[in-house]
Amino acid sequence: MKLGILVNEGPYTHQASDTAYHFTRAALEKGHEIYRVFFYHDGVNNSTKFTEPPQDDRHIVNRWSKLAAEHGIDLVVCVAAALRRGVKDEALASGFRISGLGQLVEAGIQGDRLVVFGD
Repeated sequence: MKLGILVNEGPYTHQASDTAYHFTRAALEKGHEIYRVFFYHDGVNNSTKFTEPPQDDRHIVNRWSKLAAEHGIDLVVCVAAALRRGVKDEALASGFRISGLGQLVEAGIQGDRLVVFGD
């Protein structure tokens, strides 16, 4: 099954980002294809390389970057939502790119399912 993933919540704010990451990883382990992960609303905060959690905490941004590198996943950050929150190209962690809502629509069309995490 080909899946599109939509993440609407930021890291460390709600469980949605952690759940989306674990769901995506589990789907890959079960042999499913991830067409794209799209970060929207506060979810764009999952993409910033300036995130620095305490050493004994999980680093959600690095988890997404590593997963993308290992599996060739397209991590797309909504340009309008990013700019509203001060996230620009130079702030993006490895593996993330900024683009428009058309990328979300395409993920919904190309994927067999679009799975949404967060409000």
